Amino acid sequence: MTLMERVDAAQVEGSRASLDADAWMLDELKDEVGAIIAGDTLASLAIDNPRRARSELKSAMRAVFATSKWVARPRESKERLARELLDIVFGLGPLQPLVEDESVTEIMVNGIDAVFVERRGVIEPHGALFANAAQLRSLIDRILAPLGRRVDESSPMVDARLPNGHRVNVVIPPISLDGPAVTIRKFTEHAMRLEEMQRRGSFDAAVAALLRWAVVSRKNMAVCGGTGSGKTTMLNALSCAIDPRERIVTIEDSAELRFTEHPHVVRMEARACNAEGVGEVTIRDLVRNALRMRPDRIIVGECRGAEALDMLSAMNTGHDGSLTTLHANSPADMVMRLVTMVRYGMDLPVEVIEGNIASALDVVVQVSRGRDGGRFVSSIASVERGETEACRIRDVYRRRSSAGRGVWESCPAWLDEACEQGFVDEWEVARWKAACF
Repeated sequence: MTLMERVDAAQVEGSRASLDADAWMLDELKDEVGAIIAGDTLASLAIDNPRRARSELKSAMRAVFATSKWVARPRESKERLARELLDIVFGLGPLQPLVEDESVTEIMVNGIDAVFVERRGVIEPHGALFANAAQLRSLIDRILAPLGRRVDESSPMVDARLPNGHRVNVVIPPISLDGPAVTIRKFTEHAMRLEEMQRRGSFDAAVAALLRWAVVSRKNMAVCGGTGSGKTTMLNALSCAIDPRERIVTIEDSAELRFTEHPHVVRMEARACNAEGVGEVTIRDLVRNALRMRPDRIIVGECRGAEALDMLSAMNTGHDGSLTTLHANSPADMVMRLVTMVRYGMDLPVEVIEGNIASALDVVVQVSRGRDGGRFVSSIASVERGETEACRIRDVYRRRSSAGRGVWESCPAWLDEACEQGFVDEWEVARWKAACF
């Protein structure tokens, strides 16, 4: 074992020893508080009146800390234990401070010894938070129980949405070889607009203008990128540019989109089957149902399978201005991915599918995450029918890194049409062209 490995091991053991001591004192506090207010009573009160339940728990802890057994213990220790017990009863236990930390966007628990967080796009270690596997497993059960979900050896993987919108994924042994693994992706109520993304350096004013024009001129758009590249954030920002008079139907596997300021939105979420294996409602079911709801626009949080066929059909049958996201490494890769997904639902010739893609989609926005963690628009492309090919991708804009400047490759043909149709001011577009080309 190298010197650094010994140091790391010592730090882990030291953290665990501290956690064991805290766990022992916390168990004592639980027992003595439980003698004042029964756990069942507190749990019931927490559901009916959370504010009163919190007040009752604090009152019980004050009574315990006033006893001779506790009065001589350090104030900092008692305050820490009080916070931990409140987090256990009303929050996510040791993870609650990370959930409340606005700088943290993702929490990753790899067993009891390793917790990582993502801040500003950069993943960093946080240290051990759990004394043993039983504590972590207890937290997992407490997270899932109010959601009506469970995880056990027969069903060792669960993906669910918390009441506050955060998404949680749990994997336990024997699937997870090193102990239970928990991933929490946090989402804020705040929907970032194009202007805010521009200020953060995701793109410049020229890109912001083109994206806004694509939305207001009702172009069908796909946002592509890898995991954690900011696809949902971009989709939210584009959605903020939609006219508030339009009726929007959103469809998601796990609700992440935020429409806090748009007055006319119907949000739908897919549902997994229950323990008996019935009751499943798929994305494809929801897309088909959305067509009967008189939508002006349909927004599918992410196309992953056979629902791509129904999404393309919707775009091709008068539901202009619809948006979706896909996992793809480039606009050209997006076409191949869509072909594969459509064939999950129907075995059509590739040329027919590519022709449908070309007539359905207008704009592809590629988002990426740089080495510094910064998320940015790395490519914008137009989708067209080619002379010798059913579907052609024309590059409009490229940017190689979050620190670099973008380069305009071509002007999209749909922009002149948008001017002619009155969606966009032609003088504004003329100034934009003069600045970009």
